[in-house]
Amino acid sequence: MDALEAIKEKFARDTFPRSLGIELLELAPGYARVALKLGENMVNFQGIVHGGAIFTLADTALGLASNSHGDAAVALTVTINYLAPARPGDSLVATAEEEHLTRRTGVYRIRVTTGSGENIALARGTVYRKQVIK
Repeated sequence: MDALEAIKEKFARDTFPRSLGIELLELAPGYARVALKLGENMVNFQGIVHGGAIFTLADTALGLASNSHGDAAVALTVTINYLAPARPGDSLVATAEEEHLTRRTGVYRIRVTTGSGENIALARGTVYRKQVIK
């Protein structure tokens, strides 16, 4: 089984993003795209979608993209800028793209948009790559 298939299988068993309804749309080396339909249960006290739901979507894309090479990768830092509110019923897409990769680290840019392409959030993540003995 290749690295991408192994990551897809692991994602299928990852109960947290699955419990929120996050779906894997696309996976390639250094790249991932995931989607989430926002529900009423994701609204904060301001009446907009909770930043934690948006962050989780971005973090899921980061995890998939950074692990797509076959070595285990874990986040060291993730920063996010919220650009516009999201509302229940919206469908969001998070796209993570690799910007820099070394033996031990990787840097990724994650863009969260609505289905119509409106920017909701921009995130940046740095991961530590643990070498897996095969």
